[in-house]
Amino acid sequence: APRLEQFAREGIPVKLAVSLNASTDEQRQRLMPINRAYNLARLIQTCRAYPLARRDRITFEYVLLGGINDGPEDAQRLSRLVRGIRCKINLIPFNEFSTSPFKKPAADRLRRFAEILLADHLTVTVRESRGQDIYAACGQLRTNEVHEAENVPAAINL
Repeated sequence: APRLEQFAREGIPVKLAVSLNASTDEQRQRLMPINRAYNLARLIQTCRAYPLARRDRITFEYVLLGGINDGPEDAQRLSRLVRGIRCKINLIPFNEFSTSPFKKPAADRLRRFAEILLADHLTVTVRESRGQDIYAACGQLRTNEVHEAENVPAAINL
């Protein structure tokens, strides 16, 4: 939030992409510890005040984690959070790997999430995953080491 405010004050032309990944402070603090310093209310207030060029929009990135932040109530809260902000929502289904506690959302939950946002007249994109079979998809990094317990390449969440 402070850097966005600085960009706005200094007139630094940037295309904003903001990682939300949650629709409540409780969720976001669990997923993104930075939320303790700059909570959702502050972040959204800063985005609302950001001087966008005429045709620009803020992109809100939202990684969907199965059973954690992918329910209809999450979509409804997200829609309320961004209401009135010129934006687009980029939904990113989580790319699973063996050592992660998180799971990919079910296809029907992903579809329902997007439908709720679309019904509220938001622009929504769903990022298509590529490279998951070799642990090289977004959020994964393939290494040459072999994960001993499962005999699969180790992965690191970035």
